[in-house]
Amino acid sequence: MEEDTSFFEKERDRLTAEITSGFEELLSSSNGLNRKLEEVLGMTREYETIASLWQSFHELMRGHRDEDENSGEADQPHGLPGTGGHVLTGSKSSGVTAGHEEQQDS
Repeated sequence: MEEDTSFFEKERDRLTAEITSGFEELLSSSNGLNRKLEEVLGMTREYETIASLWQSFHELMRGHRDEDENSGEADQPHGLPGTGGHVLTGSKSSGVTAGHEEQQDS
């Protein structure tokens, strides 16, 4: 009977050590995951700051465009090249504006 008890105790100790080792590994992995999550949250805060700066720049540029429209300079093209807001105009005699032909009364 003593042999069975000692085998049981040995097996219990082995399993306890294995479980303890598993918990230590789990704790280490959880700590690593927490560090990575904190890094990701820090990066999103950085992106929010950058997005806020670009939003301010956009609003500032939009305000300048609105001021130009209200100033009565209708013959000046508005927008920046490459943004889709820039209007190309040909010479007044050609009758072509932004790739579209204007209809002229004959």
